[in-house]
Amino acid sequence: MERTASLLSLSSRASTRNGPDCKDNCHVLPYSEKPPQPRVPRIKAVLSHCLYKRVLVWAVASLLLVTLALSQSRNVSMSHVVEYAKSKATNVHPASNKTGIKTQGAGKDLSHDSIIVQPGDSSQKPTVDAQADELNREEDSKEREEFEKQANEKPWLRFPHLDGYFHGLKTLVKASDHVPEYPNTTDTAPLPAPPIKKGRLPKPVPYNPYNTAGNDVKACYLDKDNKIPAPDVYAYDGLPQHMPGAAIGSYDILGIRDDICFDRYGRLGPYGLGYEKEQGGSGLAKVAEDFNNERIWSKTGQINYTKVDWGDAQDRCSEANTHRLLAVDSDSGELPMSSKARKGKKARQAVVVRCYTDFKWTDLAVVNFRALVTELSLKSGGEYTIHILLHVIDNDAPIWADDGVVQRILDANILGISQLEFKDTYDNPSGKAIHGVYRSPHFPLQVFASQHPEYEYFWNWEMDLRYLGNYFELFDRIGRWADNQPRLLLWERSERYYIPSYHGSWDNFTKTVERDHVQSGKPTIFGPVDFDDRKPLQAEEQGQSHLPETCGPGYSPSECGVGEGADLITLDPIFDIAYSGWVFSNDVVGYKNPSYEHPPRRSSIVTAGRLSRRLLMSMHEEVWRHHRTMFSEMFPSTVALHHGLKAVYAPHPVFLDRAWTPIGSSVDAVFNGGRDHSTSGTGSPFYLFNEHNHKGTSFYYNSEFSGLLWRRWLGFAQMDGRGPFGGQSGGGTLRGGYREESRSDSSGRMCLRSMLLHPIKFEDPNN
Repeated sequence: MERTASLLSLSSRASTRNGPDCKDNCHVLPYSEKPPQPRVPRIKAVLSHCLYKRVLVWAVASLLLVTLALSQSRNVSMSHVVEYAKSKATNVHPASNKTGIKTQGAGKDLSHDSIIVQPGDSSQKPTVDAQADELNREEDSKEREEFEKQANEKPWLRFPHLDGYFHGLKTLVKASDHVPEYPNTTDTAPLPAPPIKKGRLPKPVPYNPYNTAGNDVKACYLDKDNKIPAPDVYAYDGLPQHMPGAAIGSYDILGIRDDICFDRYGRLGPYGLGYEKEQGGSGLAKVAEDFNNERIWSKTGQINYTKVDWGDAQDRCSEANTHRLLAVDSDSGELPMSSKARKGKKARQAVVVRCYTDFKWTDLAVVNFRALVTELSLKSGGEYTIHILLHVIDNDAPIWADDGVVQRILDANILGISQLEFKDTYDNPSGKAIHGVYRSPHFPLQVFASQHPEYEYFWNWEMDLRYLGNYFELFDRIGRWADNQPRLLLWERSERYYIPSYHGSWDNFTKTVERDHVQSGKPTIFGPVDFDDRKPLQAEEQGQSHLPETCGPGYSPSECGVGEGADLITLDPIFDIAYSGWVFSNDVVGYKNPSYEHPPRRSSIVTAGRLSRRLLMSMHEEVWRHHRTMFSEMFPSTVALHHGLKAVYAPHPVFLDRAWTPIGSSVDAVFNGGRDHSTSGTGSPFYLFNEHNHKGTSFYYNSEFSGLLWRRWLGFAQMDGRGPFGGQSGGGTLRGGYREESRSDSSGRMCLRSMLLHPIKFEDPNN
């Protein structure tokens, strides 16, 4: 297994407890965030108490589970009755399923064999045909009743599924001729299948998004002899006809191309997908349709990855490009801050991929890791460096005392661990310890940042993220866009989803946010937020400000923060947790009298994103000096809020599996259904019982669509989740896969725009 290792270690018991215990026209000053007490009915006040809420949640969940179990038991029993009767008639055991009975969706595709009635049998019981039809009607009625019940709570289940994602290369058209199935104001989804083009398939071409990396990049190689250059990915010019557009977020504002698409071989073929392990590939050859994919390897050949040392390859690349990378000052031990001292050099960024011992490094997980290192590090001239942070699950392993144990763990798994312990924990429904990876995954990242001053930014990344597109383009464009965002109304913009079909242009979106904010009567967040029990950082005690020079006198408020590196970039909105109903709202430690409003807090679901070293060191100081922390998705954004750091939500493209209508307004009403048309407060989409709305999106921790789309794109057959009454995850019809894609009337393998998918919990259904 190729590997690069970074062991992060910290004593499991913290011993460093020696620290001390406007209104209009005042936008550059701190303010005290004390939201007014909302007038709520008595029942809502009761439910807002955490203990009552937890009791209610568990009671409702238990009731639903019991109801579901009883319902499934009845359905299974009826299905078995039909199967048993038919098997008796045809002398086939029910388990063998040789009679044509479709086991997915009981009672839907019964073959109508007749039961033989013996002569002289005067009872003349109804035939199996009649019995099956009766049971089908009964089951359909119950299924419809169940669907109606769910759809009343989840209206999006009534929307029709979109087909355009699954059209293949034989439907490719130029972007100027592309008609999206959704959002589409002239035609109603789903649209008819586009015509299939005959003859030769279009040819993919190398995709190069590195124009922003600079002209002084020295080429980097996979081998020490500099004979195997880092490969390119391949893209198709154009899009499959009727592929839906993003319902949330935008390619255009971030500067990511949306007029090209990637098939599985152009995207992952350069890293081994499509040829056998004996040739150094992934071992997935001939599993999926592969017509005309040989162009991918015409320049480099099929690279043998078995002997690539990824850590060494990254080190050699960084060394070859030292002339263009910012280095630590030998006197201060820190990176220079002034533009004059930086001399136009690139700041280095670490990508810390979180993993754990016993993680299953499947062939596709390895291919994805090769893509990360190649596209972010080797092709960028060392601007990014990939590290794997390993969580060692075995607490008894003597990693603190035995270097041999450490090396064996690294050899077997790839990387390192960190733990801290606090005396008290506060209101976490998971019941997990505060020092664990679930509640405090940033602890080791904070230590890592303190030990690596050569990096200015740290991307916290997860193993279940996949990107259809080039990783460098994603990271680079998001970072550039965030750095150029002005601070004025930045917190307010970042707590809202950008929905182009509803908001229009980004400029119109910013005006809409400003109007909604003015109508709310709330003060603007600009700089550090003051509150009772706020404790300053050492830099603040020394009179230093986290606001840049452009926020001072002589500058327009609209210039404040433009060009300032973002301390936090999130991939979901940064919302106010007060009264939001988010389940981890009160998981705070070390603050006096915590409540829904105290201390003021912000959160962003999914921990993946970019954190500056300045933010991580601020979080580190809150931990070791003030003995404070919060749940993982809340701590970075809250520290940024308290100390005036720059936090930005990057509205990357997010797709829906169904045609939500009315177009635009229906999505906004749900995903910005909180306070003042945002994701904050009452009505938040992150409320426990609102989170189901994300299941049909391409990016969220509980998304079901992301995995379905990824596996279909890889070429694996999947249940499409559809049905006569709306469909459910895992149900419907088996679609995609080798047979379907290889048929003469097929549109070929899928080709999708760049999109970030999460979570991908498994890839090959056979493993």
